[in-house]
Amino acid sequence: MLAGGHAVNALPQRATANVNCRIFPGHSGEEIRQQLVKLFNDPALSVRYQSDAGVVSDTASDRKAMAVPPLRDDVMKSLNKVSQAMWPGAAVVPRLEVGSSDSIYTMAAGIPSYGICGLAIDRHDDRMHGRDERLQAESFYNGVVFYYLLLKDLTSPPQGAAQ
Repeated sequence: MLAGGHAVNALPQRATANVNCRIFPGHSGEEIRQQLVKLFNDPALSVRYQSDAGVVSDTASDRKAMAVPPLRDDVMKSLNKVSQAMWPGAAVVPRLEVGSSDSIYTMAAGIPSYGICGLAIDRHDDRMHGRDERLQAESFYNGVVFYYLLLKDLTSPPQGAAQ
């Protein structure tokens, strides 16, 4: 996000840019801040860190994001089964979940945690986090069915198991 000046017809006396970074597992906020300093390569610029609480500091935390847990076969099996039932032919592709979650707490407690999105978002009408953020009603209701079926499959005893 860029900001500068006080009027559209005047040169700004100062300008600021907020670079929103998604940090890959195994890296820290300070590593990324240092990479930005190196990338900009301009001693006239200052690259500072702004926390989620809005506090600005000259350095960021050295705490590295947690390592990605290995994919579990039972979860992937259920995920593929439900995905194929709802959207035949669609590929299940692991990717970095860009949102914030409670996984920071569950992972720290040793519980492998994954983000699974069962919402179909129109790639030509993605308004995530925009002023007019929306999701088609059909996508919402299909998502409810998807999560229901996935949780039902994950929590059901294996076929042929004694009950």
